[in-house]
Amino acid sequence: MACGGAGPDSGPAEAPGASGGVASRLAVRHCGDGVRLLTPRDIRTLAERYGVRPVKSLGQNFVVDPGTVRRIVRLAGDLPVDDDAPPSERSPAVRSPAASASPVRSGTTTGQATPGDEESGHQRALGGHHVIEVGPGLGSLTLGLLEAGWRVTAIEIDRILAGALTEIVEEQAGGKAAGLSVVHADALAVRDVPGPPPCALIANLPYNVSVPVILHAMATFTGLRGALVMVQSEVADRLVAGPGGRAYGVPSAKLAWYATARRVGSVGRAAFWPVPRVDSALVALVRREAPPTTASRETVFAVIDAAFSQRRKMLRSALAAWAGGPERAVAVLAAAGIDPTARGDRLTVAQFARIAEADAEVGR
Repeated sequence: MACGGAGPDSGPAEAPGASGGVASRLAVRHCGDGVRLLTPRDIRTLAERYGVRPVKSLGQNFVVDPGTVRRIVRLAGDLPVDDDAPPSERSPAVRSPAASASPVRSGTTTGQATPGDEESGHQRALGGHHVIEVGPGLGSLTLGLLEAGWRVTAIEIDRILAGALTEIVEEQAGGKAAGLSVVHADALAVRDVPGPPPCALIANLPYNVSVPVILHAMATFTGLRGALVMVQSEVADRLVAGPGGRAYGVPSAKLAWYATARRVGSVGRAAFWPVPRVDSALVALVRREAPPTTASRETVFAVIDAAFSQRRKMLRSALAAWAGGPERAVAVLAAAGIDPTARGDRLTVAQFARIAEADAEVGR
């Protein structure tokens, strides 16, 4: 798409949809206005400048390979987004907003954002899609997202990194720095961010909290239409697993409530500093409708937790404590049309929802 607005390339970006149609995508606008991605030397220089030492407990492994950053941005550009419609009402093609040259100031917000603050107007004035990044670190991926023409809200728990990020982006991105807002907070506690509802989560997620962050973001930011996340390879296997697979478990079933997931690439250890002891992978998520059910999400998730708490046991035993006893567990499963001798790793999220519904129908 051309920078600045109208032009022959400023129409909607389109990708094949699941049914053979087209779906709106994040429009990547490489505007050539001087964004400079960070190199391994840059990362070490910045870490020394700010006195940063990667903290293992926070899962900090900084991306040092510009090629990996551009690969993530390219793959994120294929995410289907339509900010105004729920999944069942998305139009086959959506006009992407034109970028405006209106200058704004980037800044750091501590804790929660206040709905309707002045940043909201700034986000809309600049145009472009609004995305969330969790754990931006020293800004490697942040710069790539800004280079693509997107508005970025970066959520960072580390006080030093949150304070440094704006300075780094202003040095490396020039005028594109206006597209950044920084929220200094624990991502698992964030309930709102500056600006209009974000449409995508794009992040190199800390290994130790990747699944909770994804589930929290999908539950909290209902405008998220998709995500492109880099996670530990083993976690990626769990996120994309289906019923019956060895990797299928709590993360797989809970994520299926919100989205479909597919593994879209692997990332070598040399792309990070410090070099991790595990491989990484890229996972693309596309939001979908939750299974039709009268049960609440919380109730369905409680069933999932119970079913996998004793993974190798039959459901009649695994759900006994949750249901109030083995006999009632069998009655609930029968009412839901589920074989009591089945195991939890064979059930879809829709079947877990049926069990939750049946629990309300069977007397105690």
